[in-house]
Amino acid sequence: QFQLVESGGGLVQPGGSLRLSCVASGFDLDEYGVGWFRQAPGKEREGVYCISDGDGVVTDYVDSVKGRFTVARDRTRQTVSLQMDKLKPEDTGVYYCARLWHPLSDTCTLTRESYTLWGQGTQVTVSS
Repeated sequence: QFQLVESGGGLVQPGGSLRLSCVASGFDLDEYGVGWFRQAPGKEREGVYCISDGDGVVTDYVDSVKGRFTVARDRTRQTVSLQMDKLKPEDTGVYYCARLWHPLSDTCTLTRESYTLWGQGTQVTVSS
């Protein structure tokens, strides 16, 4: 079966760093764009960062993480990572990775309706 699993969340102080990983099984993650999303209690899930499939170079991100977050692929391990630096309390939430609805595309979107396979989420808490 197709599956995505996130890991790497935890509790960090403001200004700290975390690296989240999204690991695929049952399919080739290189063929799909991947998005990272987060959701705080009582709020809608928002797009944070996306990357197109392995043949593309397109990325996009929400303005609030500019200069602080980056995304990268490890094709041999079927993994997409989200590196989060200079974390702020407002970054707190459950972080999800997701697979774009169609393969072999250079598109990248932060719209959650465009993603059809989701991981279970990993909690990120930024607090002093």
